Amino acid sequence: METNQPSIKTIALNYGVLLALLSIALQVIAFVMDAHIDRPIWLTVLQLVISVGIVVLGLKAYRTANAGFLTLGQALKTGVAISLIAGIIGVIFNYFFMNYIDPDYVQKTLEFTHDQMVQSNPNMSQKEIDMAMDMSAKFMSPLWMSAFALISVLFFGFIISLIAGLIMKRNPPHQFE
Repeated sequence: METNQPSIKTIALNYGVLLALLSIALQVIAFVMDAHIDRPIWLTVLQLVISVGIVVLGLKAYRTANAGFLTLGQALKTGVAISLIAGIIGVIFNYFFMNYIDPDYVQKTLEFTHDQMVQSNPNMSQKEIDMAMDMSAKFMSPLWMSAFALISVLFFGFIISLIAGLIMKRNPPHQFE
C-alpha cells in the first residue's frame, strides 16, 4: 500500500506567504512607531515568535496531510522551504521599502551605528571610527543586505525546523512487501 505524500511546495508557498505578510506587517508597524532603525528587543522577539509559530503551523499542516506522519527530513525540507519563500518576498519588500517608503533608511542606520559605536567605545580614535563606518557602509548595499537577509532567514528556518521536527516527528511504520 503506497500513500501519496502531500506537496511540500504547496504548504511552503501558503505558509511562506503568510510568514512574509506577517513580517511585512511587523516591519510597517515598526516604521510607523519609528522603531525600525534601533529595533528594540521586543520587536526581535515578536518576529521570532511569528517565525516559529508559522513554521510550526506549516509542519503541522504537512504532518496532518501526510496521515499524521512527519520525518525529520520532511520537516527540514518543509520548514526551510517556508523560510525561503518568506525570505524572497521579504527581500523584494525591503527593496521597495528602502527605495520608496524610507529612502533614507541606510543613512539613518549608519548614523545610528555611528552613535552606538561612539557611545559604547568612547576611547576609539576618529580613524578607527571612520574605518569601521566605511566597512559598515559597504555591507549596507542592497546586494549585501539581501544576501545576508536570505542567509539569516534560511539559517533560522533550518534551526526552527530542526527543533520542531525533532519534537513533532512521527515516522511511518515500516511496510514489508
